[in-house]
Amino acid sequence: MVSLRVSPLGIPGKKCGTIILTAEELDNCRDCATMQFCANKLDKKDFFGKSDPFMVFYRSNEDGTFTICHKTEVVKNTLNPVWQPFSIPVRALCNGDYDRSIKVEVYDWDRDGSHDFIGEFTTSYRELARGQSQFTVYEVTLLSFSCSVLPPTLPGNPSQSTSLHYMNPYQMNAYAMALKAVGEIIQDYDSDKMFPALGFGAKLPPDGRVSHEFPLNGNVDNPYCNGMEGILEAYHQSLKTVQLYGPTNFAPVVNHVARYAEAVQDGSQYFVLLIITDGVISDMAQTKEAIVNAAKLPMSIIIVGVGQAEFDAMVELDGDEIRISSRGKLAERDIVQFVPFRDYMDRTGNHVLSMARLAKDVLAEIPEQFISYMKSRAIKPNQDPQPCKSKDPALHTQI
Repeated sequence: MVSLRVSPLGIPGKKCGTIILTAEELDNCRDCATMQFCANKLDKKDFFGKSDPFMVFYRSNEDGTFTICHKTEVVKNTLNPVWQPFSIPVRALCNGDYDRSIKVEVYDWDRDGSHDFIGEFTTSYRELARGQSQFTVYEVTLLSFSCSVLPPTLPGNPSQSTSLHYMNPYQMNAYAMALKAVGEIIQDYDSDKMFPALGFGAKLPPDGRVSHEFPLNGNVDNPYCNGMEGILEAYHQSLKTVQLYGPTNFAPVVNHVARYAEAVQDGSQYFVLLIITDGVISDMAQTKEAIVNAAKLPMSIIIVGVGQAEFDAMVELDGDEIRISSRGKLAERDIVQFVPFRDYMDRTGNHVLSMARLAKDVLAEIPEQFISYMKSRAIKPNQDPQPCKSKDPALHTQI
């Protein structure tokens, strides 16, 4: 653990305080744990029905604090849930320290985000690795546990099988599957099925400049693609022309959509930004500020994480447990929904089932977010809605 004490420059004669930056060196462990849990006779929290339980896993830090590293799906209306198996890098779970504490909390999901606490327990990777016959804590039982070694996943050359963007001639990569699963649902709410699709984090021809807001179809004047098939085609073509490159900044595309949403706040349009990412983010502070500003506008943000990287930053942006803030200002609404794609990969290879489950969970919060905006602005449904004639951004994706 490394701590740096920084005294910021301020107004002469006034005490400005101290900023303490704390960092922990990441272990190079490439193990990945796959596990499944169930519970029995959990406390009933809902007055009219049973609970809707889900689990939250926290990695302990060297300074005694905890960081969210995984959330299970919600199992509706039961006191005896069986959660889906999930995989998580051991580095994300305990930073490669098998005896480090792992805290697990169980909640009853509520639509308004005020989830009811059911209970908690602590364990460690070593205890979990002993298997299901050795682990039952707080009515929670480990059904299965296995460990494998992750191959290195690189965002680089799409022609290499180690890349998350690898263009397999026989099946879609995770980026394309996530885009298709979510996009095919969203597109039915757009009148003309024309969507602008932007990429970020790449060097563009001919001069190799790095861009975080470029059209996937290569047309700056008209970045619109015809439906999901048009976006997928633009995505595949862009991989042949651009060079994937860091840093990875989210704020430019969030602000891009926010500019359009800011111009249409009368309830006639609602914008959904879809970001598909490997979890790396280089402008966390700027992105949080962009989201806080966007929370006042008619828009929602869906983030789908692909690959086996740590998604701590994406969980923080989600804001389900702690409302996102920037410069001491809380977001007016929770407008971000994050899901890790790996949790939805069907073990039998049934990609249709995987995409159906992903689409269901990733879109679960959109109706409530939409209604919350309309209620906050006292906007009532139009009895005679007029067709939308403008082409405003409703969907973006990262490559």
